[in-house]
Amino acid sequence: MKLVVGLGNPGIEYQFTPHNLGFLVIDRLAQRCGVDVNSRRCQAATGKARIAGHEVLLAKPETYMNLSGLSVRKLVEDLDLSLADGLIVVYDELDLPFGSTRIRQRGGTAGHNGVESLVGSLGSDEFIRIRLGIQPDHPVRDGAKYVLAQFKKSQLEAVDDLVERGADAVETILKDGLGPAMNRFNQRPKTEQE
Repeated sequence: MKLVVGLGNPGIEYQFTPHNLGFLVIDRLAQRCGVDVNSRRCQAATGKARIAGHEVLLAKPETYMNLSGLSVRKLVEDLDLSLADGLIVVYDELDLPFGSTRIRQRGGTAGHNGVESLVGSLGSDEFIRIRLGIQPDHPVRDGAKYVLAQFKKSQLEAVDDLVERGADAVETILKDGLGPAMNRFNQRPKTEQE
């Protein structure tokens, strides 16, 4: 069993905000697999799926972003998972350019409260991360306000592409392994000038 967690905040008011990209990726994977993510388990909305021959539990913690680790730790213990290859976490990353995707095997938190909660609750940073870039092309004065603001209509197509790439990244990790997935997704997106 693999656990794929998308980080976000429950509630309609947060649904289409940068901080909820993890939830949107889980919803996209569920849609692709024809499953619902509405079973309550360990303070998360969950759904069982089969992806690339693996049994997968898709999960959206309902403890709000800053306490995500509480739910994820319970799920990891409940499923008796190895962190290094059993847990994949998808989340937004303000330090990465908008639309970019990065996969990492471990690492720091870059000040992301949800990831800090995970590392603190799990006592380890040894889990696979799929980081989805949300940094705009202008300076952000208030990061907290930015990540909780609704996407603009003009961004929705780019957001949909990013969610699609996030779901593709999860599937690639499960199908081909971490190395090939990193080779495919950790490339800098081409700009129109290139």
